[in-house]
Amino acid sequence: MSRFAICFTFSAMTANLAFAQATGGKNSAAGGSCQIESVDYKGWHAQQLSNAWVKLIVVPQNGGRLMQVIFAGHPYLFVNPQYEGKYFPPSQEKWFNYGGDKLWLLPEGNDDEKHWVGNSDLLDDGAYSFQVHSAGQRCEIGLSSPADPHTGIQFLRTIRLEGDSPRIHFHALMKNITGHAIEWSMQSVSQYDTADPNQRSRQNRDFWTFTPANPSSGYLNRYYVRSGPAESHSASVRDDGLFALRYAYIGRELWLDSRDGWLAVVDASSGYAMVERFLYQETKSYPGKASVIFYTNGPELRWDAEGMPSLSSGEDGKEPYYLEAELNSPLIRLLPEETYSFDTEWFPTRAGSEFHGVTEAGVIVNPFRAMALENGKVRLSGSFGVFFSGRLVAHLYDQHGAAVGAMPVAEVEPADLASLSIEMPAEGKPARVSLHLEDKSGLDRGALGEVRIETISGKH
Repeated sequence: MSRFAICFTFSAMTANLAFAQATGGKNSAAGGSCQIESVDYKGWHAQQLSNAWVKLIVVPQNGGRLMQVIFAGHPYLFVNPQYEGKYFPPSQEKWFNYGGDKLWLLPEGNDDEKHWVGNSDLLDDGAYSFQVHSAGQRCEIGLSSPADPHTGIQFLRTIRLEGDSPRIHFHALMKNITGHAIEWSMQSVSQYDTADPNQRSRQNRDFWTFTPANPSSGYLNRYYVRSGPAESHSASVRDDGLFALRYAYIGRELWLDSRDGWLAVVDASSGYAMVERFLYQETKSYPGKASVIFYTNGPELRWDAEGMPSLSSGEDGKEPYYLEAELNSPLIRLLPEETYSFDTEWFPTRAGSEFHGVTEAGVIVNPFRAMALENGKVRLSGSFGVFFSGRLVAHLYDQHGAAVGAMPVAEVEPADLASLSIEMPAEGKPARVSLHLEDKSGLDRGALGEVRIETISGKH
């Protein structure tokens, strides 16, 4: 795995702390463009959205799936080799798992008409219509499902890719096509490939998912094991409040009432991560309380008529390696012709062997630190996966919270892991420093960390 480090030593820099504002380039255009084109993908007739960082492969016929996301050459999503290039008509008796990312409904089950039976029905496997809304600086496509008489729902989904960043926007809408009120939750279901990238016949032993656990969770352990073994060392709530799940080859579903609005999928073996963002609505009811669900595919524990346990296997004698990351909307009551929209964003970026959270600007691999040195300078360190191209800017504050300046410290790209190790002047007696990401246009995209400046003795 390649590592990209950005290391600077400002041994001869003067203390012009206005440098960031003087050279910010705030009047320059960010540039960039994206394209939409028809492509053949593994035998499917597909549509591709692409820019300088990312390629999105959409197969409208197969349930409007986003079949693959490729960032800096790295594919994220699971594509089932058993069904590559194939299409089967919708069926309520069987599920054809092509892979990729799609929309589903909750609650699932066959209890009554208020539960979605699933399988390859019109919503999961119908042919979606495809429209191009825009191309150039912004690429946006539309996907429309058939109207499903069983659920009373039609899905309409737009996918947007800007020309100047790898950020991916999703606007999903469900519409009541009946003459009576119905209630559903809309679900974004993404299947991530968890096979070992170097040996596809084995599972990836360093594949993780994270989301902040709710400190006031309605679940006993701050998460709920809905299916699969409850006892496992692969799932836990860490001391920092993050729920961490290491992929293990066993069928298992875990529900979380996470409210911070993000989950992260991290392939530490390859050094890539995907962050999925959503808006949690405090006043709304979620299906089974869950806003986030993780499902690990693999053999499932079952009991026969005699009560003897056994492990299931797939159609070919072995389950494929994948993990589902699922985001849920609240349960929504729709009157006839009413619609409800569910907006999410994805940020592909780089990662490392550690993970310490997500900010508006990127993922924290090694936390930001600042140390006062005997030579009068401050050493800044940390490593990050960033969401936008631009530069890292250190904002300095004195012990009373007054700003004493700002200084650019590194140029960064989403396709590169940014490792920071610099010494910078410390005029103005700074006591605290915040590290921000400014994009190419000079827009502040948020902080990657804010810390007190440590001294060698450990005192502030």
